[in-house]
Amino acid sequence: MARRRSRAVCGGAWGGARVSMGLPAPAAPRARYARSGHERQTWQRELVKTGFIVAGAVLALGVSALGVWAWAPDRSRSDLNIKYLRAADHFREVAGTTLRVRDSGPADGPVLLFLHGFASSLETWEPWARLLSAHYRVIRFDLPGCGLSPPDSMRNYGDARSSSIIQALLDQMRVDRVVLVGNSLGGRIAWNFAAEFPARVGKLVLISPDGFASPGFDYDKPPKIPAPLNLMKYFLPKTLLRQNLVSAYADSSRLTEADVDRYYDLLLASGNRAALIDRMQQTILRNPAPLLRQIHTPTLLMWGEKDRLIPYGNAADYLRELPDATLVTFPELGHVPHEEAPAESLPPLERFLAQ
Repeated sequence: MARRRSRAVCGGAWGGARVSMGLPAPAAPRARYARSGHERQTWQRELVKTGFIVAGAVLALGVSALGVWAWAPDRSRSDLNIKYLRAADHFREVAGTTLRVRDSGPADGPVLLFLHGFASSLETWEPWARLLSAHYRVIRFDLPGCGLSPPDSMRNYGDARSSSIIQALLDQMRVDRVVLVGNSLGGRIAWNFAAEFPARVGKLVLISPDGFASPGFDYDKPPKIPAPLNLMKYFLPKTLLRQNLVSAYADSSRLTEADVDRYYDLLLASGNRAALIDRMQQTILRNPAPLLRQIHTPTLLMWGEKDRLIPYGNAADYLRELPDATLVTFPELGHVPHEEAPAESLPPLERFLAQ
């Protein structure tokens, strides 16, 4: 069994981020967050709240007025492909579903596989990927029903299905072993995969990962998805989406209108909103502790201390269970440090990769 690392605190070598290894994790500010994993707010809860706002608007404005303000029909995938596909992109049939995959960097380099978060897309990794591709083969893909990947043909969005898709993708691409990097939902998928297929993960990087249950997402029970959320299939004001995106940033000024436009466009891709609701309905969390204890892969935890979606204090839960984990925190960043401040957040990852 891997030996749990002793606690240490370091500084500038990690790009100014705070670093700790083992237990205890730095306590989250009590005025902002409780420490327990049961006190967090998630993307799913933000979207549920948006659903209620849209429903309220229907009643307050009436259907006609709302139609002008919020009507948001699906957008053509062919048009979105023209706008967002890049030279490094291709579509693959993997485990019975279609994925958009982006593959860059030297073909014989060490392989990094990136998994994005809920309602996001592979574009979230681009600032990091451009820099890392000089020395690493960087693979990222849109999860089914996200970005330019159409909904899963099986309408199955469970963690076991996600792991089987990753396994099949690596087999197709003839990649034996990767450094697996996941943010939020992608973090939960990453640690599940690392527990199930340890031989395929050389190192694990979890950026504010999902996993520990929160109100409305009890262990072993499907969540209760309110009916008004289904209105989002037809009505979705960009202003409300922007409010949800702002909650992922500590400094909202770093969220550009181009970012908002991209999130909005890809969320409106045909079938994506229905797929996201399906994913929410199928999210049945299991107590992660038993699986986390099985992961002896060297693991880097990265967390923005101003994360308003999955608070930084939850890192203590992961450090307690993971046998070989290092925590790096960013005092002035939020839920997506790689997107909010790529240059500031990348050096700790580069150090970890070089070890």
